[in-house]
Amino acid sequence: MAQDLTVLGLESSCDDTAAAVVRRGADGRGTILSDVVLRQDALHAAFGGVVPEIAARAHAEKIDLAVRQALAEAGLALRDCDAIAVTAGPGLIGGVLAGVMCAKGLAAASGLPLIGVNHLAGHALTPRLTDGLAFPYLMLLVSGGHCQFLRVEGPDAFTRLGGTIDDAPGEAFDKVARLLALPQPGGPAVEACAMTAEAPLRLPRPLLDRPGCDMSFSGLKTAVLRARDAAVANHGGLPRAVRANICAGFQDAVRDVLAEKSRRALARAPVAAFAVAGGVAANGVLRAALRDVARAAGVPFVAPPLALCTDNAAMIAWAGAERLVLGHRDDLTLAARPRWPLDEGATPMLGSGKRGAKA
Repeated sequence: MAQDLTVLGLESSCDDTAAAVVRRGADGRGTILSDVVLRQDALHAAFGGVVPEIAARAHAEKIDLAVRQALAEAGLALRDCDAIAVTAGPGLIGGVLAGVMCAKGLAAASGLPLIGVNHLAGHALTPRLTDGLAFPYLMLLVSGGHCQFLRVEGPDAFTRLGGTIDDAPGEAFDKVARLLALPQPGGPAVEACAMTAEAPLRLPRPLLDRPGCDMSFSGLKTAVLRARDAAVANHGGLPRAVRANICAGFQDAVRDVLAEKSRRALARAPVAAFAVAGGVAANGVLRAALRDVARAAGVPFVAPPLALCTDNAAMIAWAGAERLVLGHRDDLTLAARPRWPLDEGATPMLGSGKRGAKA
Protein backbone atom coordinates (compact mmCIF):
# COMPACT_ATOMS: atom_id res chain seq x y z
CA MET A 1 0.00 0.00 0.00
CA ALA A 2 2.45 2.65 -1.26
CA GLN A 3 0.35 5.75 -0.68
CA ASP A 4 -0.17 8.46 1.86
CA LEU A 5 -2.35 7.31 4.76
CA THR A 6 -4.07 9.62 7.23
CA VAL A 7 -5.24 7.94 10.42
CA LEU A 8 -7.29 9.22 13.35
CA GLY A 9 -6.12 7.66 16.62
CA LEU A 10 -7.91 7.35 19.98
CA GLU A 11 -6.27 6.49 23.32
CA SER A 12 -8.04 6.03 26.69
CA SER A 13 -6.27 3.15 28.43
CA CYS A 14 -5.53 4.92 31.73
CA ASP A 15 -6.19 8.51 32.80
CA ASP A 16 -5.42 10.53 29.64
CA THR A 17 -8.15 11.03 27.05
CA ALA A 18 -6.35 11.51 23.75
CA ALA A 19 -7.00 11.85 20.04
CA ALA A 20 -4.56 12.57 17.22
CA VAL A 21 -4.25 12.63 13.46
CA VAL A 22 -1.08 11.18 11.91
CA ARG A 23 -0.07 10.89 8.27
CA ARG A 24 2.14 8.07 7.02
CA GLY A 25 3.74 9.02 3.75
CA ALA A 26 4.29 6.66 0.84
CA ASP A 27 7.97 6.75 1.81
CA GLY A 28 7.13 5.36 5.26
CA ARG A 29 7.79 8.61 7.12
CA GLY A 30 5.35 9.88 9.71
CA THR A 31 3.94 13.36 10.34
CA ILE A 32 1.84 14.32 13.37
CA LEU A 33 -0.92 16.64 12.18
CA SER A 34 -2.49 17.01 15.63
CA ASP A 35 -2.03 15.50 19.08
CA VAL A 36 -4.63 16.28 21.74
CA VAL A 37 -4.33 15.01 25.32
CA LEU A 38 -7.00 15.88 27.91
CA ARG A 39 -5.51 15.06 31.30
CA GLN A 40 -7.39 13.98 34.42
CA ASP A 41 -4.77 14.82 37.07
CA ALA A 42 -7.11 17.14 38.98
CA LEU A 43 -9.84 14.48 39.15
CA HIS A 44 -7.58 11.94 40.87
CA ALA A 45 -5.34 14.24 42.95
CA ALA A 46 -7.26 13.74 46.18
CA PHE A 47 -7.00 9.95 45.95
CA GLY A 48 -3.25 9.58 45.52
CA GLY A 49 -3.63 7.64 42.29
CA VAL A 50 -5.95 6.86 39.39
CA VAL A 51 -9.48 5.77 40.33
CA PRO A 52 -10.69 3.51 37.50
CA GLU A 53 -14.38 4.43 37.81
CA ILE A 54 -13.66 8.16 37.74
CA ALA A 55 -11.27 7.72 34.81
CA ALA A 56 -13.81 5.73 32.80
CA ARG A 57 -16.54 8.33 33.34
CA ALA A 58 -14.22 11.15 32.29
CA HIS A 59 -13.19 9.27 29.13
CA ALA A 60 -16.83 8.74 28.18
CA GLU A 61 -17.51 12.45 28.67
CA LYS A 62 -14.47 13.77 26.79
CA ILE A 63 -13.42 11.31 24.08
CA ASP A 64 -15.69 12.89 21.45
CA LEU A 65 -14.41 16.35 22.40
CA ALA A 66 -10.84 15.19 21.96
CA VAL A 67 -11.69 13.77 18.50
CA ARG A 68 -13.35 17.00 17.43
CA GLN A 69 -10.38 19.04 18.62
CA ALA A 70 -7.84 16.75 16.94
CA LEU A 71 -9.61 16.96 13.58
CA ALA A 72 -9.95 20.74 13.89
CA GLU A 73 -6.26 21.20 14.69
CA ALA A 74 -5.34 19.00 11.74
CA GLY A 75 -7.62 21.03 9.49
CA LEU A 76 -9.43 17.89 8.38
CA ALA A 77 -12.87 16.33 8.46
CA LEU A 78 -13.44 12.71 9.37
CA ARG A 79 -14.05 11.89 5.71
CA ASP A 80 -10.49 13.02 4.94
CA CYS A 81 -9.05 10.17 7.04
CA ASP A 82 -8.26 6.71 5.72
CA ALA A 83 -8.86 4.76 8.94
CA ILE A 84 -9.65 5.00 12.64
CA ALA A 85 -7.24 3.39 15.10
CA VAL A 86 -8.05 2.87 18.77
CA THR A 87 -6.37 1.38 21.81
CA ALA A 88 -8.19 -1.92 22.36
CA GLY A 89 -6.05 -2.90 25.36
CA PRO A 90 -4.35 -3.50 27.66
CA GLY A 91 -5.52 -1.00 30.27
CA LEU A 92 -8.26 -0.07 32.70
CA ILE A 93 -11.21 -1.78 31.08
CA GLY A 94 -13.70 1.06 31.57
CA GLY A 95 -11.45 3.54 29.81
CA VAL A 96 -10.49 1.14 27.02
CA LEU A 97 -14.17 0.39 26.46
CA ALA A 98 -15.02 4.10 26.17
CA GLY A 99 -12.44 4.55 23.42
CA VAL A 100 -13.38 1.38 21.56
CA MET A 101 -17.08 2.23 21.56
CA CYS A 102 -16.40 5.75 20.29
CA ALA A 103 -14.17 4.40 17.53
CA LYS A 104 -16.80 1.84 16.53
CA GLY A 105 -19.41 4.56 16.28
CA LEU A 106 -17.18 6.73 14.11
CA ALA A 107 -16.27 3.78 11.88
CA ALA A 108 -19.90 2.70 11.48
CA ALA A 109 -21.01 6.25 10.63
CA SER A 110 -18.17 7.01 8.22
CA GLY A 111 -17.51 3.61 6.67
CA LEU A 112 -13.79 3.97 7.46
CA PRO A 113 -11.69 0.93 8.39
CA LEU A 114 -11.40 0.24 12.13
CA ILE A 115 -8.06 -0.89 13.54
CA GLY A 116 -7.60 -2.12 17.10
CA VAL A 117 -4.14 -1.34 18.45
CA ASN A 118 -2.26 -2.84 21.39
CA HIS A 119 -1.29 0.10 23.61
CA LEU A 120 2.16 -1.42 24.13
CA ALA A 121 2.68 -1.66 20.37
CA GLY A 122 1.94 2.06 20.19
CA HIS A 123 4.84 2.75 22.56
CA ALA A 124 7.09 0.19 20.88
CA LEU A 125 6.56 1.64 17.38
CA THR A 126 6.89 5.30 18.40
CA PRO A 127 10.61 5.43 17.38
CA ARG A 128 9.54 4.64 13.81
CA LEU A 129 7.17 7.61 13.87
CA THR A 130 9.74 10.03 15.31
CA ASP A 131 13.02 8.72 13.88
CA GLY A 132 12.11 6.36 11.05
CA LEU A 133 13.90 3.55 12.87
CA ALA A 134 14.54 0.40 10.84
CA PHE A 135 13.71 -3.11 12.05
CA PRO A 136 14.91 -4.86 14.11
CA TYR A 137 15.61 -2.76 17.18
CA LEU A 138 15.62 -3.28 20.92
CA MET A 139 12.88 -1.48 22.80
CA LEU A 140 12.80 -0.92 26.55
CA LEU A 141 9.18 -0.19 27.34
CA VAL A 142 9.20 1.34 30.81
CA SER A 143 6.03 2.92 32.16
CA GLY A 144 3.56 3.01 35.03
CA GLY A 145 2.11 -0.40 34.29
CA HIS A 146 4.69 -2.12 32.13
CA CYS A 147 8.41 -2.85 31.95
CA GLN A 148 9.85 -5.18 29.36
CA PHE A 149 12.58 -5.58 26.77
CA LEU A 150 11.22 -6.22 23.29
CA ARG A 151 13.00 -7.10 20.09
CA VAL A 152 10.83 -5.25 17.56
CA GLU A 153 10.98 -7.07 14.24
CA GLY A 154 7.89 -5.66 12.54
CA PRO A 155 4.64 -3.73 13.21
CA ASP A 156 3.13 -6.90 14.65
CA ALA A 157 6.26 -8.94 15.45
CA PHE A 158 7.62 -8.60 18.98
CA THR A 159 9.86 -10.93 20.97
CA ARG A 160 10.05 -10.36 24.72
CA LEU A 161 13.57 -10.77 26.11
CA GLY A 162 12.69 -10.01 29.73
CA GLY A 163 10.59 -7.86 31.99
CA THR A 164 9.47 -7.17 35.51
CA ILE A 165 8.26 -10.14 37.55
CA ASP A 166 6.25 -7.89 39.86
CA ASP A 167 5.82 -4.11 39.86
CA ALA A 168 6.62 -1.78 36.97
CA PRO A 169 9.06 1.09 37.64
CA GLY A 170 6.39 3.74 37.14
CA GLU A 171 4.19 2.08 39.72
CA ALA A 172 7.16 1.93 42.09
CA PHE A 173 7.87 5.65 41.59
CA ASP A 174 4.24 6.47 42.39
CA LYS A 175 4.20 4.32 45.53
CA VAL A 176 7.53 5.70 46.75
CA ALA A 177 6.16 9.21 46.29
CA ARG A 178 3.16 8.31 48.44
CA LEU A 179 5.39 6.76 51.09
CA LEU A 180 7.40 9.98 51.27
CA ALA A 181 4.38 12.34 51.14
CA LEU A 182 5.27 13.66 47.69
CA PRO A 183 2.64 14.66 45.11
CA GLN A 184 1.40 12.56 42.22
CA PRO A 185 2.37 11.65 39.59
CA GLY A 186 5.29 10.20 41.49
CA GLY A 187 7.93 10.05 38.76
CA PRO A 188 8.50 13.80 38.34
CA ALA A 189 8.12 14.39 42.10
CA VAL A 190 10.75 11.80 43.06
CA GLU A 191 13.13 13.02 40.36
CA ALA A 192 12.80 16.64 41.51
CA CYS A 193 13.31 15.72 45.15
CA ALA A 194 16.36 13.59 44.30
CA MET A 195 18.07 16.57 42.68
CA THR A 196 18.63 18.14 46.12
CA ALA A 197 20.20 15.01 47.66
CA GLU A 198 23.63 15.34 49.27
CA ALA A 199 24.23 11.68 50.24
CA PRO A 200 21.98 9.26 48.32
CA LEU A 201 20.97 6.26 50.40
CA ARG A 202 22.37 2.94 49.21
CA LEU A 203 19.44 0.63 48.43
CA PRO A 204 19.28 -2.94 47.00
CA ARG A 205 19.62 -3.65 43.26
CA PRO A 206 17.14 -6.55 42.85
CA LEU A 207 18.00 -9.50 40.58
CA LEU A 208 21.38 -8.14 39.49
CA ASP A 209 22.92 -11.30 40.93
CA ARG A 210 20.84 -13.48 38.60
CA PRO A 211 21.38 -14.02 34.86
CA GLY A 212 18.91 -12.83 32.28
CA CYS A 213 16.93 -9.67 31.63
CA ASP A 214 14.10 -10.03 34.17
CA MET A 215 13.63 -7.33 36.81
CA SER A 216 11.95 -6.82 40.16
CA PHE A 217 10.99 -3.58 41.92
CA SER A 218 8.66 -4.71 44.71
CA GLY A 219 11.45 -5.31 47.21
CA LEU A 220 12.95 -1.92 46.41
CA LYS A 221 9.73 -0.27 47.54
CA THR A 222 9.92 -2.24 50.79
CA ALA A 223 13.47 -0.99 51.32
CA VAL A 224 12.24 2.59 50.90
CA LEU A 225 9.47 1.96 53.43
CA ARG A 226 11.98 0.67 55.99
CA ALA A 227 14.31 3.60 55.37
CA ARG A 228 11.45 6.03 55.87
CA ASP A 229 10.31 4.37 59.09
CA ALA A 230 13.87 4.37 60.44
CA ALA A 231 14.21 8.08 59.65
CA VAL A 232 10.92 8.88 61.35
CA ALA A 233 11.98 6.90 64.44
CA ASN A 234 15.37 8.62 64.60
CA HIS A 235 14.26 12.18 63.85
CA GLY A 236 10.66 12.27 65.01
CA GLY A 237 9.65 12.98 61.45
CA LEU A 238 11.04 12.93 57.92
CA PRO A 239 13.55 15.76 57.41
CA ARG A 240 13.69 17.23 53.93
CA ALA A 241 17.34 16.22 53.46
CA VAL A 242 16.63 12.62 54.43
CA ARG A 243 13.68 12.47 52.04
CA ALA A 244 15.91 13.73 49.23
CA ASN A 245 18.58 11.13 50.01
CA ILE A 246 15.99 8.34 49.96
CA CYS A 247 14.59 9.57 46.63
CA ALA A 248 18.07 9.71 45.11
CA GLY A 249 18.91 6.27 46.44
CA PHE A 250 15.74 4.80 44.99
CA GLN A 251 16.27 6.48 41.62
CA ASP A 252 19.91 5.32 41.51
CA ALA A 253 18.85 1.73 42.22
CA VAL A 254 16.26 1.77 39.39
CA ARG A 255 18.86 3.34 37.09
CA ASP A 256 21.47 0.68 37.83
CA VAL A 257 19.00 -2.19 37.35
CA LEU A 258 17.69 -0.86 34.04
CA ALA A 259 21.20 -0.10 32.78
CA GLU A 260 22.61 -3.55 33.57
CA LYS A 261 19.59 -5.40 32.20
CA SER A 262 19.80 -3.25 29.06
CA ARG A 263 23.42 -4.29 28.57
CA ARG A 264 22.38 -7.93 28.78
CA ALA A 265 19.47 -7.46 26.38
CA LEU A 266 21.70 -5.74 23.81
CA ALA A 267 24.13 -8.67 24.01
CA ARG A 268 21.39 -11.17 23.12
CA ALA A 269 21.14 -10.45 19.36
CA PRO A 270 22.22 -7.80 16.83
CA VAL A 271 19.87 -4.82 16.51
CA ALA A 272 19.85 -1.57 14.53
CA ALA A 273 19.32 0.61 17.59
CA PHE A 274 18.33 0.74 21.25
CA ALA A 275 15.10 2.65 21.89
CA VAL A 276 13.21 3.55 25.03
CA ALA A 277 9.60 4.63 25.46
CA GLY A 278 6.98 4.95 28.17
CA GLY A 279 6.41 7.53 30.88
CA VAL A 280 9.43 6.56 33.00
CA ALA A 281 11.64 7.27 29.97
CA ALA A 282 11.03 10.94 30.70
CA ASN A 283 13.31 10.67 33.76
CA GLY A 284 16.54 12.46 32.89
CA VAL A 285 18.81 10.34 35.09
CA LEU A 286 17.50 7.06 33.68
CA ARG A 287 17.60 8.34 30.11
CA ALA A 288 21.23 9.45 30.45
CA ALA A 289 22.25 6.04 31.83
CA LEU A 290 20.53 4.20 28.98
CA ARG A 291 22.19 6.48 26.44
CA ASP A 292 25.57 5.52 27.93
CA VAL A 293 24.69 1.82 27.63
CA ALA A 294 23.83 2.23 23.95
CA ARG A 295 27.05 4.14 23.31
CA ALA A 296 29.10 1.40 24.96
CA ALA A 297 27.34 -1.22 22.82
CA GLY A 298 28.00 0.78 19.66
CA VAL A 299 24.36 1.25 18.64
CA PRO A 300 22.28 4.43 18.21
CA PHE A 301 20.11 5.45 21.14
CA VAL A 302 16.61 6.67 20.32
CA ALA A 303 14.30 8.30 22.84
CA PRO A 304 11.13 9.97 21.54
CA PRO A 305 10.29 13.52 22.67
CA LEU A 306 9.01 13.58 26.24
CA ALA A 307 5.44 14.33 25.12
CA LEU A 308 5.43 11.08 23.15
CA CYS A 309 6.86 9.01 26.00
CA THR A 310 3.69 9.34 28.08
CA ASP A 311 0.31 8.09 26.85
CA ASN A 312 -0.83 9.78 23.66
CA ALA A 313 -2.95 9.04 20.60
CA ALA A 314 -0.32 9.91 17.97
CA MET A 315 1.43 6.61 18.70
CA ILE A 316 -1.89 4.76 18.35
CA ALA A 317 -2.65 6.43 15.01
CA TRP A 318 0.85 5.56 13.78
CA ALA A 319 0.61 1.93 14.92
CA GLY A 320 -2.77 1.78 13.18
CA ALA A 321 -1.23 3.08 9.97
CA GLU A 322 1.56 0.50 10.16
CA ARG A 323 -1.02 -2.27 10.61
CA LEU A 324 -3.17 -0.91 7.78
CA VAL A 325 -0.19 -1.13 5.41
CA LEU A 326 0.03 -4.83 6.28
CA GLY A 327 -3.66 -5.26 5.48
CA HIS A 328 -4.95 -5.55 9.04
CA ARG A 329 -8.51 -4.40 9.72
CA ASP A 330 -11.03 -5.08 12.45
CA ASP A 331 -14.81 -5.09 12.37
CA LEU A 332 -17.43 -3.99 14.87
CA THR A 333 -16.86 -7.11 16.97
CA LEU A 334 -13.55 -5.57 18.17
CA ALA A 335 -13.37 -6.19 21.93
CA ALA A 336 -11.79 -4.13 24.69
CA ARG A 337 -9.11 -6.18 26.46
CA PRO A 338 -7.79 -5.46 29.97
CA ARG A 339 -4.80 -7.75 29.27
CA TRP A 340 -3.02 -8.14 25.98
CA PRO A 341 0.64 -9.21 25.93
CA LEU A 342 2.60 -8.19 22.84
CA ASP A 343 4.52 -11.47 22.65
CA GLU A 344 1.60 -13.85 23.05
CA GLY A 345 3.86 -16.87 22.68
CA ALA A 346 6.00 -15.94 25.68
CA THR A 347 5.43 -17.43 29.12
CA PRO A 348 3.31 -15.08 31.27
CA MET A 349 5.48 -13.25 33.80
CA LEU A 350 2.87 -12.11 36.29
CA GLY A 351 0.55 -15.06 36.22
CA SER A 352 -2.63 -15.65 34.26
CA GLY A 353 -6.21 -15.12 35.34
CA LYS A 354 -9.62 -15.57 33.74
CA ARG A 355 -8.91 -12.81 31.21
CA GLY A 356 -5.52 -14.14 30.19
CA ALA A 357 -1.90 -13.25 30.82
CA LYS A 358 -1.22 -10.03 32.69
CA ALA A 359 2.09 -9.39 30.96
